[in-house]
Amino acid sequence: METKRLVMVAVGGQGNLLASSVLGEAALLSGIPMRMSEIHGMAQRGGVVESALIFGDAYSTIISDGDADVLMGFEPAETLRALGKCNRESVVITNLAPLMPFTVNIGQGTYPDLKLLQELIRAKTARLIAFNATALAREAGNVLSVNMVLLGALTQTGVLPLPADIVKTAMQRKVKAGFLDVNLKAFDLGFAAAQNA
Repeated sequence: METKRLVMVAVGGQGNLLASSVLGEAALLSGIPMRMSEIHGMAQRGGVVESALIFGDAYSTIISDGDADVLMGFEPAETLRALGKCNRESVVITNLAPLMPFTVNIGQGTYPDLKLLQELIRAKTARLIAFNATALAREAGNVLSVNMVLLGALTQTGVLPLPADIVKTAMQRKVKAGFLDVNLKAFDLGFAAAQNA
C-alpha cells in the first residue's frame, strides 16, 4: 500500500492521544502497518500535543516539513502553526473553535483572524475542511468528543485506508463504555460535516 502520513496537533486535554490510539487500533484491525510518535510539550498546562502517524511501510516516525498527506488540527492556531508539514497535495482538517492562549487572555498577544487563517491554509494545500468541531461535540452530548468529530471528518476524506466501520470497531475497543454512544454520534456528525465541507 502507498504510505500515508498524518500529523495531528492539539492543545493538552483535547483528546489527541485517544484519537491516535483509535487510529492505531483501526490500522491493527485492518492489517496495515502503522508507526506513531507523540510530542507532549507542556500538555498539562494547555501546551501543544503533536502526534505523527505513518500508515504503510516506513522506517521512521518522523514526518518532515512538506511530507504530511493530512494535517488534522484540534485548534485553529495550532493547525496554522503546523502548516509547514503540508504540501500542495495535502488535506487539512481543522476545528474552527479557538482556545485562547494565556498570552492572549492577559492582553499580551493577539489571536489570528480565522478568515485569514483559512485563506492561508487554502493557498498552500489541496483541500481544507474547516468547521466548528466543538459545537458538533456539544451536539453529540459531550464537548470532550471533539477528537471523535475530527476522526469522523478524517475518515470521510478517504485519505487513510481505514473504512468507517473499522474505525468504529476500534472506538468500541478504546473508548470507555459509558462514553461510547456519545463518541459514535460525534464521529457521525464529523463524517457528515466533512461531506458538506
